[in-house]
Amino acid sequence: VRLVESGGGLVQPGGSLRLSCAASGFTFSWYAMTWYRQAPGKERELVADIIITGGSTKYADSVKGRFTISRDNAKNTVYLQMNSLKPEDTAVYYCNMRDYYGANYWGQGTQVTVSS
Repeated sequence: VRLVESGGGLVQPGGSLRLSCAASGFTFSWYAMTWYRQAPGKERELVADIIITGGSTKYADSVKGRFTISRDNAKNTVYLQMNSLKPEDTAVYYCNMRDYYGANYWGQGTQVTVSS
């Protein structure tokens, strides 16, 4: 299993970023996918997840209405569109797949910094 995040960077408050997670080494369309984030000094927290068909999504209360998770099963990629970014969104964002045995797989993370 390999998960590779990209798309992070420095953005001003109110700006937007689109994160991507390219997956390989497993049958992507068989698994739900999740974005997590971890800010300095804080625990890793769930941001958003999406079921295998993309028909159902879930969000942390802190990002509802601002972030959108989506997936393209043909491209083995999951996305996180982040709008109206706030300084408190600053974190390393990780892509996650949990298999049916309960094992968690993580990417290396991509840094998002929201600052003026």
